[in-house]
Amino acid sequence: MRASKLFVQTLREFPNDAEAMSHKLLVRAGYMKKLANGIYTYMPLMQRVLTKISKILREELNAAGAQELSMPFVQPAELWEKSGRWQVYGKELLRMKDRHDNEMCLGPTHEEVITSVVDGVFGSYKQLPVNLYQIQLKFRDEIRPRFGLLRGREFIMKDGYSFHTSQESLDEEYQNMADAYTRIFKRCGLETKMVQSDSGAIGGSVSHEFMVLVDTSVGENDVFYCEKCGYSANSNHAVSKLTDETTDGGFDKLEIVDTPGVTSIEDLAKFFNINKNCILKAVLYAAVYADEKDKDKTVEKLALVMIRGDKEVEETKLLNALGALEIRIATDDEAIEKLGTERGFISFKGLGDKDLRVLFDNSAKGMKNFVIGANQADKHIVGYNFSDITEDDIKGGVKFYDISVVKPGEACVDCGEALKVTRGIEVGNIFQLGTKYSKPMNALYTDENGKTHPYIMGCYGIGVTRTAAAAVERYHDDFGIIWPLEIAPYHAVVVPVNTNDEEQVCLAEEIYKKLLDAGVEVVLDDRNDRAGVKFKDADLIGYPFRITVGKTISEGLVEFKQRKEPEAVKMSPDEAVKCIIDRVNAL
Repeated sequence: MRASKLFVQTLREFPNDAEAMSHKLLVRAGYMKKLANGIYTYMPLMQRVLTKISKILREELNAAGAQELSMPFVQPAELWEKSGRWQVYGKELLRMKDRHDNEMCLGPTHEEVITSVVDGVFGSYKQLPVNLYQIQLKFRDEIRPRFGLLRGREFIMKDGYSFHTSQESLDEEYQNMADAYTRIFKRCGLETKMVQSDSGAIGGSVSHEFMVLVDTSVGENDVFYCEKCGYSANSNHAVSKLTDETTDGGFDKLEIVDTPGVTSIEDLAKFFNINKNCILKAVLYAAVYADEKDKDKTVEKLALVMIRGDKEVEETKLLNALGALEIRIATDDEAIEKLGTERGFISFKGLGDKDLRVLFDNSAKGMKNFVIGANQADKHIVGYNFSDITEDDIKGGVKFYDISVVKPGEACVDCGEALKVTRGIEVGNIFQLGTKYSKPMNALYTDENGKTHPYIMGCYGIGVTRTAAAAVERYHDDFGIIWPLEIAPYHAVVVPVNTNDEEQVCLAEEIYKKLLDAGVEVVLDDRNDRAGVKFKDADLIGYPFRITVGKTISEGLVEFKQRKEPEAVKMSPDEAVKCIIDRVNAL
């Protein structure tokens, strides 16, 4: 490809609306162009990157025994109603009606479709297991799309699904896909960590994410890991052992104490001269559920989280514990209207007759003589213990849940070593769905005895566009992108410094042809621009190799530069060509 013909426009400045470095660089380097909020055109350079990632996916998945198909992007509501997700998926599902007034949606995922596809085609145990996948456009109507391709509304994704007759068969395929994913990301030039994760809207009992660890702030999750035993999980699934904690408030008796204006945990700890972990704080939430009587409506119910004062609520864990569609912090007005108490003095005390669900975080276990709100303005109760709780406070007794955020330094649940934390970008995920979709959709196979059973399913996703963005997030410098060779749009660029110098142009053309003949994907920068402009564009775009043909040809030398190295090296044209060919052939 000649640069004069390449359909790309690099920009001098970063886009104003970009936060993530991958977003900034991909727009500035001419890889994509914004059409609407969270929706982008993939320009030729980006299309080449995405094609290469997809090629790697197909090769590894096909080798692992999966088969590719393509499913409809527009899906009928009736499928989603069968699975029960039409009512609960949320506003991210873009719903619409066709000209016949049939309710439809744009597919953010394809569990319902694939279940309907397999049902009736593979109806015998003899035909199972089977693993099917597609690489396709998806749409999720994010409320605040940001970070470019890391959280857009329209994106390209590989999603795969397996169907089984036993849990043992699913476990085997789950590991098969985990191994294939490890190979895929390694071939894409990305080091990933497989971490335990939350299944989210897809559901399922077991799930893992493949995270690219980054030093930037745009990683969507904290990843907690143990260097000793290898435990790793993202923040919405991580757990820890709380050790060496002093959670006895030391109060001699149970009593109500005036605490005028003392509403924060920090101020309360100072007021009583105790540690924050001797306070059982209350966080009031409003949880949204589907209305059982009207599928098109939702209802809100209050939920009170009781958590140790030094801990914070992990809202994904809470959402799962409540089984709600959405959650939000309740307002001051809601607290006063529903509980009769203003925020800062709330607890479960005396609320047994309220329509209120009370959840205790595991961090509260073992607390003694602690402080809670008195459900009266400017008052707290000290010296409280779990044995003091009555039916007037909580109907059905205390129930504990894992709903808190893990902190760095807390002990690993497996070996007790201190946990460390880093940021991660999710590029792939695998789920054990079980019968979550096959059972409600009545998708059945017949066993060897003629009895029918719902398929046992697995689900496996990779974000194609996210993988490209994660690579940029992971590999860049002040000058631009540093693509891994495996997924770079072109392997190399040849730059004649002076296009008016016939000798330079002839040698550049010769090098260009040799690389092309050897199967190297190469750009010849034949533009009549200053050398500095060409060099800046080469670094910005991120070509892995650059051969510069300049005045040194009088010495029989060219400059050879690897994008990831700071300095160029002088060598003969043949040596430079051989360096690139050898690296490309090693892929």
